[in-house]
Amino acid sequence: MVILLMGVSGSGKTTVGCLLAQRLEYHFADADDWHSDANRQKMSQGIPLSDGDRQPWLQALHTSIENWISADENVVLACSALKQSYRDQLAGPQMSKHPSKVQWVYLTGDYELIRQRLRNRTDHFMSDALLKSQFEALEEPKDAIVVNIDHDVETIVSAIATHLESQVASQECESQAFESQE
Repeated sequence: MVILLMGVSGSGKTTVGCLLAQRLEYHFADADDWHSDANRQKMSQGIPLSDGDRQPWLQALHTSIENWISADENVVLACSALKQSYRDQLAGPQMSKHPSKVQWVYLTGDYELIRQRLRNRTDHFMSDALLKSQFEALEEPKDAIVVNIDHDVETIVSAIATHLESQVASQECESQAFESQE
């Protein structure tokens, strides 16, 4: 399964993703590692990326997601994926082919809380100057587990894990019910 943690910069995708991956015994990947040096440079200067800037990044991530699913690898991927079109490009065909193999988790939070987190962060190329543009670009997902980030990290990770576990149990029940009807 590939769990895609999405949300604006500063929502805790990397922190939550690392802990969730540890808890579930999955691999962790950060989509920021797929950005080109040019993209990182732009973002560190407070310049929003264009859709053209994002295309090679999205394609590389899409290929990685397909490879993980094909190899039956379990991965938590932290990725902003702010627009529905980005999410469709990342995992669209995989969602329809393998709906139980891809799960979106949307980390949502208050603008001021996230802005404060970004201001306190010194080890990342993304500045708080881009936060407003990220909120403006954000299209909230309709097909995701939604978790508010105004809790401590352990509570957030537990909420996600509990939801995933109940979802898997529900899918197993549906599968058994279908098999017994045959």
